[in-house]
Amino acid sequence: MAVTKDEFFREATLKICSSLDIKVAIKRAFDYLQKHFPLDEIYLDILDTQLGAIRRIAHLAKGKGKAAEKITPLPDQVWEWARSLTAPLIFQARDLSGPAQAMAALIKLKGFSDLSLPLRVEGELIGVLILRVQGEGKYNQEHADLLATVADPFALALANALSYQEVLRYRDILLDDNRFLNRELLSNAGDEIIGSNSGLRIVMEMARQVAPLSNTVLLMGETGTGKELIANAIHFASPRKDGPLIKVNCGAIPESLIDSELFGHEKGAFTGAMAGKRGRFERAEGGTIFLDEIGELPPQAQVRLLRVLQNREIERVGGERAIPVDIRVIAATHRNLESMVSQNRFREDLWFRLNVFPIIVPPLRQRKEDVPALTRHFVELKSQELGIAIPPAIAPGALERLMNYSWPGNVRELENLVERELIRHREGLLAFDSLLPDEKSGELQSVKDAKEDGPLNLDQIVTLHIVKVLKLAKGKIHGPGGAAELLGVNANTLRGRMDKLGIPYGRKMNVWNQDSQAS
Repeated sequence: MAVTKDEFFREATLKICSSLDIKVAIKRAFDYLQKHFPLDEIYLDILDTQLGAIRRIAHLAKGKGKAAEKITPLPDQVWEWARSLTAPLIFQARDLSGPAQAMAALIKLKGFSDLSLPLRVEGELIGVLILRVQGEGKYNQEHADLLATVADPFALALANALSYQEVLRYRDILLDDNRFLNRELLSNAGDEIIGSNSGLRIVMEMARQVAPLSNTVLLMGETGTGKELIANAIHFASPRKDGPLIKVNCGAIPESLIDSELFGHEKGAFTGAMAGKRGRFERAEGGTIFLDEIGELPPQAQVRLLRVLQNREIERVGGERAIPVDIRVIAATHRNLESMVSQNRFREDLWFRLNVFPIIVPPLRQRKEDVPALTRHFVELKSQELGIAIPPAIAPGALERLMNYSWPGNVRELENLVERELIRHREGLLAFDSLLPDEKSGELQSVKDAKEDGPLNLDQIVTLHIVKVLKLAKGKIHGPGGAAELLGVNANTLRGRMDKLGIPYGRKMNVWNQDSQAS
């Protein structure tokens, strides 16, 4: 080694401090160190106190050398021994005993020689630099003394790189939050509640009453009635309007991830949790969290949510401390939670906590006076989305036809129908004649057939119509040409409506084929 310690210190320091990207710096240092040391691989590891393990930060090899595990858990005895190291240590398996021998087995030292340099900042061990070469007995005390001269530069470079990574992580968190909240605000702040002065008048009055307060609100109603828009209105009319509005579809998150998504997790809480993560409740700090489909929450998440409602604090997965949160909770469901309580599928104490101020959002069939305004709104909105410069006009009599329909899929079904009609008729009038495949005269065929028997109630009319469409579809509900497609609704929505009305399907579906053949 024809180099003085001063020259080696100067050159090695320039290499390791040449970049905040630790992998770039290690590459430059590796190229220099192999001129003065037997060297096949270099490792830069930190001692992760939270994991109780050695965690690799950077690794470089001459060829395609197989790197050691990224995380190597250490037994307590080995951990304490590793933390006590102050000087370079020559690792040769044949000369080791005790904790050092256990460490050699963990890092698969057999057949190699390691030269380890503890890296300390102000006396605190933060990591270790490891030089490795194939074969035993390759390092000597002269190598150790030379490497010891650059302990401080490597330690400072590691500390700076870790600090820089932490700054980048927090920057990414802030950018992510900014994008997330801007997207939420842009999509919601301008939402218009159509029907607020007609069919939704009572609902909006209740929303105005509760908005200035901070108590929990429960929105109940069928799927597609616009519960999310009511939640938006409550938030933006509240003192929390300048805070975030975080939305969670409880039914869309896998059960294995629900706790982590809602409440966050600490670093090392489970395999792959390399960093701590804030959950949706923490993101909603100072604002509102909207829990849609609350009835889909699994039992363990119900327990955690109850604690939030009672104490206004959360505990991250793997955490040991309670984190206070200043939030408002708005929940929504299309399910009968009271019935779920009696079936032991929903916690009774959580039901009582949620049901402080319930607001029932009526289905579209109970507020048909809103259909014309909703239709015009969706024609304009969907025309913009589809790139139609001039929205088509609505044909005479079409709105009356829409008002005569029962809308089992509610506002969402109307929105889908408008989009489908715009695709079919990009130019010309929108007649909405796709609402019923065989509808010619502008009124529901099932109603027309029943006129001779006198007036029918709404459920009877809907039953007659579904039966008619099932016959056309030969009993098929799902897929192309099925009753759900013909009616423009989700197949599950249609099955739920048929259950409620007592219309047979499934094993009894052959009755529709028989009827169709008979007719």
